[in-house]
Amino acid sequence: MNPAITYTENLDGIDWEALKTRLRDDDFDNGRTPAQLERSFANSQAVCFAWANGQVIGKARLLSDGVCNAYLVDVWTYGPYRRQGIAREIIRRLLRAIPGQHIYFQADDALVPFYEKLGFRKEPHGFSRVVGSWLNADSGD
Repeated sequence: MNPAITYTENLDGIDWEALKTRLRDDDFDNGRTPAQLERSFANSQAVCFAWANGQVIGKARLLSDGVCNAYLVDVWTYGPYRRQGIAREIIRRLLRAIPGQHIYFQADDALVPFYEKLGFRKEPHGFSRVVGSWLNADSGD
C-alpha cells in the first residue's frame, strides 16, 4: 500500500464539484450533478475514499439491506493511480461493513480477473432497467 495514499470512510471534506470534474476528465462520469453524487454517497450503507495530495483519487460505496444483500457501486480509481492496490484497499475496507452478506456488482469484462483475485465469482445473469428517464426522479413508470 502506498504510504502517500490515505483512506476515509465518511463524507468529510469531499469537494463534490472537484470530484465531478475529475470523474468527467477521467471518463468515469455517469451524468450525476455534484449534488446528486453527494446524495448517492450519503444514502449508502458504507463509503470509502482514497486521497492523495488533498484530492480524492479513488472511491466506492455499498448499498445494503443490512441483513443479507449488498450491492457494490461507483468503484473508481483516478487513471494515474491505477494498478497500485487502491481499489483493492477500498473494497477491502467496504467489505468489513457487511459481514455475512451476499455482495453483487456489475463490472466490465476486462475487470473480471481483478475481481476474481479478490474472491468474487462471475454470476451468469443480471438484469437492469431505468425507471422513467435516467437521473430524473420526477418521472416514473
